[in-house]
Amino acid sequence: MNKQTIEVLQFTDVKEEIASYTVSEMAKKEILSLHPTTNKKQIEAWMNEVDEAGEILEITSSVPIHGLKGIERLLKSFNKGVVLNAAQLIELYDLLVCMDKIKRFMKDKEYAAPVITTYAASFHNLDKLAEEIIRSIRNGKIDDYASKELLKIRKQITILEERIKSKVDHLLKSSKYSKYIQENIVSMRSNRYVIPVKKEYRKNVKGTVLDTSASGSTVYIEPEEIGMIQDEIYILKMQEEAEEQMILSVLTGLVEQHEYEIKLAADIMIRYDVIFAKAKYSKKINGVSPKINEHHTIKLKNARHPFVGENAVPLNFTIGENFDALLITGPNTGGKTVTIKTVGLLTMMAQTGFHIPAEQGSEIAIFHNILVDIGDGQSIQQSLSTFSSRIKNIIEILGETTPQTLVLIDELGSGTDPAEGMGLAISILEELFNKGATLLATTHYSEIKTYANERDGFENGSMEFDIATLQPTYRLLIGKGGESQAFEIALRLGMNPKLIERAHEVTYKEKKSYEPSPSFSKYELDRQLAMNEKYIYKQKHHQKEEVEIAQINFKKGDNVKIPSLNEFGIVYKEANEKGEIEVFVKGKKMVFNHKRLTLYIKAEELYPAEYDMDIIFQSKEYRKAKNLMTKRHVEGNSIEELD
Repeated sequence: MNKQTIEVLQFTDVKEEIASYTVSEMAKKEILSLHPTTNKKQIEAWMNEVDEAGEILEITSSVPIHGLKGIERLLKSFNKGVVLNAAQLIELYDLLVCMDKIKRFMKDKEYAAPVITTYAASFHNLDKLAEEIIRSIRNGKIDDYASKELLKIRKQITILEERIKSKVDHLLKSSKYSKYIQENIVSMRSNRYVIPVKKEYRKNVKGTVLDTSASGSTVYIEPEEIGMIQDEIYILKMQEEAEEQMILSVLTGLVEQHEYEIKLAADIMIRYDVIFAKAKYSKKINGVSPKINEHHTIKLKNARHPFVGENAVPLNFTIGENFDALLITGPNTGGKTVTIKTVGLLTMMAQTGFHIPAEQGSEIAIFHNILVDIGDGQSIQQSLSTFSSRIKNIIEILGETTPQTLVLIDELGSGTDPAEGMGLAISILEELFNKGATLLATTHYSEIKTYANERDGFENGSMEFDIATLQPTYRLLIGKGGESQAFEIALRLGMNPKLIERAHEVTYKEKKSYEPSPSFSKYELDRQLAMNEKYIYKQKHHQKEEVEIAQINFKKGDNVKIPSLNEFGIVYKEANEKGEIEVFVKGKKMVFNHKRLTLYIKAEELYPAEYDMDIIFQSKEYRKAKNLMTKRHVEGNSIEELD
């Protein structure tokens, strides 16, 4: 899968969330490095592991996976001529203890997880190694009884240290030295006992000056009486260190003799960590193990996008049986983009051995590649540069597509002249279909719905729209293209049916009768009709006077027509005191008098309640920066309003 597909479908985000359930860094790295495979048996084996881990989690959520701290660094140090220190040996001991716990834990879970419980049976018996480590090291240090020689040396050091303390205490209390002592405190300098002596009496105390106070008024002297004892301790400390290194060397050699068994144990523990992280994530998303096939059939039952949540309208559809290309139409923000993203992401998840958020009976096909062309998916206006980049991407998709490819394209043919865009869209669809791709595409072009109805292998789909509430339901309907929601909405809002009938005839080259909405009074209908007839009459006779129609209050987000430019735009700022309105046209802001604009579609018909209008007017980078600012201060972060 190419980088763009992974990024657009948020596959890395899924892996990061699964990785958050791991205990060890090594397991986390392994999950983040996972990628889809085309090996059906491997996918099914991975799925079965997660199934069984889920069964175990139903029995108990407390799985003894720990003891992996520092293991990665430890394994890399094997046979490198490096002696393991006490801390590393304790980390290894923790792994061996954990290995024993997981082995006993899995032993009575065979009935629920017959496959993954056998992994624990691969552990070798390393009890003697564990016993030797814990016998030699206690509380992070080498134990006195690690060897007879170490015990002997440490006893001698203890005796001499007690003798020194006694002598120093005697010196401090002696009347012979009391007038020379700065204060009755014993200090250590260079790991040797010293007494603080007033500077002027330095020669009255026999010994070696090891340090001087910052003011210079005190010198720290090692008395002659204890100097020789401290020399003996120094020699014993060196012997102690040598003995400790010898003990660590012996333990390191013993560990390296079992390098294979230890690495195997670590690998199995990491594998368990990965499997149970997948199972915990599956539990969180109510995931299932879909059936895997190699004949291009995708069957989703109550599927959901993992980042949309349980409140999302479930997705139900099948592709690859009666048709291989699905063209989805519907209103903006109706869920078309999320639908095709869900199909792509769930396919990638399944091919990586992850459960998918759907119901049992769902089925995922194996694809060698998933190619996507999905932009922001919300902006109505597309700049030339955006159109050019998308066409380049489409060209690459056409070059890479094979019969083993899943292609997802959002708003095919948008961003250019509608007639040319429609023609381009159909030619691209034909070429992708002829190459044998499994294809899902979204579009606004009504001509493409007709094309899909007439072409074998194609099927229409639409995102349902509730006319009663004027809101999308986000439910995918298979077998029908999106209805003319603009006409239905206009009718419900009170537009004269005759105008809608004319619009239908222009659009679909056929006549259709529309009845006035019950909620639209006859008075309003007659008034609207009279005003429209007056306007038509004046247009026919080229009269220059303006029609006296109530002023329209344009709102931010309204789709308006600009007759002078023969273009459409989106209201960016409402009218000022001069009646001037700022309109977003082809990626730029332009100012027009409200009389020079015609309302095309109201904002509330285009967008759901509380829709974030920044999606239309601001860049993705701007929105990310603005969102970040609302959460916390970030040094150097700034946003710039659209010019």
